[in-house]
Amino acid sequence: MTMPYETILIVVLVLPFAGSCLAAFLQSNARNAEAWLAGAISLICLMLLVVSYPHIVNGGVIRHTVEWVPELGLNFYLRMDGFAWVLAALIASIGFLVVLYARYYLSPQDPVPRFFSFLLAFMGAMLGIVLSGNLIQLVFFWELTSLFSFLLIGYWYQTAQARDGARMALIVTSAGGFCLFAGILILGHIVGSYDLDRVLASGDKIRAHSFYIPALVLILLGALTKSAQFPFHFWLPQAMAAPTPVSAYLHSATMVKGGVFLLVRLWPALGGTNEWLWLVGSAGLISFILGAFIALFQQDMKGLLAYSTISHLGLITLLIGLDSPLAQVAAIFHLMNHATFKASLFMAAGIIDHETGTRDLRRLSGLRRFMPITATLAMVAAAAMAGVPLLNGFLSKEMFFAQTIETHDNSLLDQALPYIVTMASMFTVAYSLRFIAEVFFGPPPRELSRTPHEPPFLMRFPVGLLVLACLLVGIVPGLTIGPLLRTALHAVLGDAIPTYSLAIWHGLTPEFLMSLVAISGGVAIYLTFRSYLLVAEGPPLLRYIQGQRIFDRVLVAVSWQFARRLEELLGTRRLQPQLQLLFCAALLVGLAPMFAHGIEFGGEARTSFNVAFALIWAIGCACALAAAYQGKFHRFAALIFVGGAGLVTCVSFVWLAAPDLALTQLVVETVTTVLLLLGLRWLPKRIEKFPAADPPERDSSWRRFRDIGIATAFGAGLGALAYAVMTRAEPDSIARFFVENAYALGGGTNIVNVILVDFRAFDTFGEITVLGIVALTVYALLRRFRPAAESISVPEQQHSQDLYDEAQPTREKGDTLRSAMTIPRLMMALLFPVICTTAIFLLLRGHDLPGGGFVAGITMAVAFILQYVARGTTWTEEHLRILPVHWMGAGLLITACVGAAAWLFERPFLSSSFSYLEVPWIGSIPLASALLFDIGVFALVVGATVLMLIAIAHQTVRSHRTPSSRASAASPTAEVG
Repeated sequence: MTMPYETILIVVLVLPFAGSCLAAFLQSNARNAEAWLAGAISLICLMLLVVSYPHIVNGGVIRHTVEWVPELGLNFYLRMDGFAWVLAALIASIGFLVVLYARYYLSPQDPVPRFFSFLLAFMGAMLGIVLSGNLIQLVFFWELTSLFSFLLIGYWYQTAQARDGARMALIVTSAGGFCLFAGILILGHIVGSYDLDRVLASGDKIRAHSFYIPALVLILLGALTKSAQFPFHFWLPQAMAAPTPVSAYLHSATMVKGGVFLLVRLWPALGGTNEWLWLVGSAGLISFILGAFIALFQQDMKGLLAYSTISHLGLITLLIGLDSPLAQVAAIFHLMNHATFKASLFMAAGIIDHETGTRDLRRLSGLRRFMPITATLAMVAAAAMAGVPLLNGFLSKEMFFAQTIETHDNSLLDQALPYIVTMASMFTVAYSLRFIAEVFFGPPPRELSRTPHEPPFLMRFPVGLLVLACLLVGIVPGLTIGPLLRTALHAVLGDAIPTYSLAIWHGLTPEFLMSLVAISGGVAIYLTFRSYLLVAEGPPLLRYIQGQRIFDRVLVAVSWQFARRLEELLGTRRLQPQLQLLFCAALLVGLAPMFAHGIEFGGEARTSFNVAFALIWAIGCACALAAAYQGKFHRFAALIFVGGAGLVTCVSFVWLAAPDLALTQLVVETVTTVLLLLGLRWLPKRIEKFPAADPPERDSSWRRFRDIGIATAFGAGLGALAYAVMTRAEPDSIARFFVENAYALGGGTNIVNVILVDFRAFDTFGEITVLGIVALTVYALLRRFRPAAESISVPEQQHSQDLYDEAQPTREKGDTLRSAMTIPRLMMALLFPVICTTAIFLLLRGHDLPGGGFVAGITMAVAFILQYVARGTTWTEEHLRILPVHWMGAGLLITACVGAAAWLFERPFLSSSFSYLEVPWIGSIPLASALLFDIGVFALVVGATVLMLIAIAHQTVRSHRTPSSRASAASPTAEVG
């Protein structure tokens, strides 16, 4: 049975991510299981791509769309044309070879499962970039590559060099990704869609728009940072602290190709202007020259290859910037060639490092005697990098030279371009020759930590296969790479593919003469400066102008000096000034449109004045004022008054016929009050005097009136806004839509719940995700926080029976108190099944009657809280085994699966359905898929609330233990699971 092409796209994208998750849980087995898994996945992806090739060979495009938020144009859109196919095939094939190579490169002592897990996830992210048909989706995968490259570069995080290199790569590429996102948003605004097909077809509209230049600059910032182009080239050499398989994969064949891929992909839409020519061409030209020059003076093999990568990517970027169809042909051709010879060179450098224990060119020589096969392979790959005839690099380099001879804008730089690139190519030949001569020729090496020898065959096999590709493409290009190149060109240029030739001999053409000059000049440069290169500490003139040094200074200035000044200006140790600033800013933002446009109240009929309701509100206001007043003297009393104000709000919801809100308010008030009571125990003592860092405020009364004024203004503003909304005329409100369609479209009569789990289910999904993150953050912070004994406020009452006993001067008082606590404990224990049953009842009825997953989850959490209060932390966790993280994970998994299940029926994400089930003797029972979503919400709310409870409960117990007993306290980790 043949797999549909659309299914192939899904499998190719999802399989690496699934393999990444599986690899993370594998036990290290001498690297075999992980390597087999990663190799099988990359090979399956490659085979699926080969199967799909006949469909795209003649300009065909495979598309697969999954509706996500179609109203906003945010669909999950996979699109594979010839160009995307070529890049995807490179990612999968070189990925397979890197996996095979890494199996022998990594030590069994390394965390191998983590390596292959990150590598597969990165592969999936790169495939996501090249297969994305939606630009927002492309940016998402773009940032994923930055994240996983950070993890891979910092794989050996125990070394400072790896940590620094990973951090630099993440900061630079993610900052570029942020700029790319902004540019894509502008581009989508211009076109009116983020669909790649529509964007590529709207080139004239984009170039004529006033936002063209901002969009172009922002997108170029993203592309140039990803491909390590000037002035962002400095991060790539620092990333060489990564294991060599990472360098061979990310920094030669895949990640750094992302930027030039994007430039080629968007060239039909953004190219064709002087801005494109000068911005893209200049960045590529400078990178080509600078990278080649600096590479010549490197003493580390991987450093040399890193700067040569910058140079060759600059060559490709320059070709893209030259803005002609033939230049795009050369750019794509060299992109494919560079991936083969540079990946093989990185692997060869890794073999040399692995077998000799060093990458220092000054310590290596004469290795061809000890490693003849590896030496031969590396020399051929280096010759391809230099552009020697009968190798693939020579063909694309000749295309490059031919394009620099052409006239573009007839400027002085354009006329001098052939001479400039010829000179830069001399340095390319020189550093390639240096790599060959100093590593493989000369006397035998001395003072090496290991005796050089050939690696295992399978470790050398990927290098040999890539070098064979360099030879075959260089000798018979028409039979090997010709069809693939034309397939990629058809996707970029359409039917307007210019005439080009892949012949290995075109006669004594100007470009051939330029190649000869570059080769002979490069040999002369190396022979002239050979002795100096062995002792050089860096390139002359550029030794003190280093991108890394500039980056470090900017990072210190921004993250340390600026942050310190900002903290001195706005920071404080007290929460109240922070809230004051936040509320004032929100108040000003809210008042600005009100003053600009006014606020208009609707003409709906007002309800009559009700004395009882006014009295309830008066009680609530009195509780709020009392809470503010008591906050100065007694925290416990203030908390009680806050609960009273919340209870009045709950009664107001009941009065105004909003039972769902009343239920939610009631359980939230209950849980927060209990959690705050537990937290009161270890709050620090009040600061009677203001610290020196805070501005002195001597007039306490004025300060209180100021705070009351801010709170009143904020509350009055929100009240006025709510009143204006509620009194608007009916046509201006969306309430009617929900009233009329809650049952027709959502299958439920509880409008509030239908809105939450159906109409706005995507919002709810995001909110519960945030809730889970907050719970984990609270747990992590409290787990590490150990309040000092002198900072603990005097408790209003003790938490556990043991603490009651310790607080009593005699055993009799302890016995009396224990007897007094028996009845409340028994009552709270008996309430546990009752509350759990109530929670399930609220969950199941929520779609049609007041209830739902959130209020049911909070209710279930109340049952667990009562057990902590009644029976203590140890007993509860030993007998109930709550495992809140499992609840949270199950909740997120259920909600995500319910949303994704809609795709099986070709519906947008989180689309719901409902029907009725006929049950004998009972009748029709309503069934809605939204109930499953509500169950996920329920599980996550229970887990998040109980996780915070566990963190506070354990902290409370610890705060009363002596230092010697704290070490033996039960760790929350065991209960969290």
